[in-house]
Amino acid sequence: MKILLKSPRFTMNALLGLMTLFCFSLSLFRYYITETKVFFFLNWNLFLAWIPLLLSSLIIVSKTKSKISILLIIAVWILFFPNSPYILTDLFHLKARNAIPIWYDLIVILSYAWTGLICGFISLNDIEKLLSDYGNNKWVTGVVIIFLFMSSFGVYLGRFLRWNSWDILNNPFGLFNDIIVRFIYPMEYTKTWGVTILMGIMLNFMYFTFKSIRNNNDTIPQLEK
Repeated sequence: MKILLKSPRFTMNALLGLMTLFCFSLSLFRYYITETKVFFFLNWNLFLAWIPLLLSSLIIVSKTKSKISILLIIAVWILFFPNSPYILTDLFHLKARNAIPIWYDLIVILSYAWTGLICGFISLNDIEKLLSDYGNNKWVTGVVIIFLFMSSFGVYLGRFLRWNSWDILNNPFGLFNDIIVRFIYPMEYTKTWGVTILMGIMLNFMYFTFKSIRNNNDTIPQLEK
């Protein structure tokens, strides 16, 4: 138990849990002051952002070696992974309101966005380590880059076309039609590819910076007591 409590993973999960509680308290305080539920939707968005981390943690905890089980979990993970960076786009809702200062709303949205993004990056790092058992580093890095661009495309689908992760079951044909038409006629959907490419580049820079910081911390020698 002591080893578990001292593990970096436990510390990270504890911090994410505390940050989630902080986010929720910000929205509750806002509701108490304004008596409006303007940003309550952020709690649902953050819940969805936690799902990729829960899925990747499931693979780690279960220690399953079944390739079919791993592939199924990763397939579901891919569907929910865009929910983590999606909260960044909730900055669209930031505007001056008489009931509360705009700086408070900025802190609210940024807190949710940061927590959701870190949940996503940790889960992606889990998947990356898992895939490293089945391929070389260059191949795995290429897959991670593709995942991040797929995620930015998913963010576009959610923000601008209002598709959700579970619509692949509720309305698969409508979702497939909106996706395939953008690949067949890319020049007619410059907004789609502008958002996808630029956000994909941004997410790649953010993730590999995050990964570099983690790796750097792991390699720093401990000072002798």
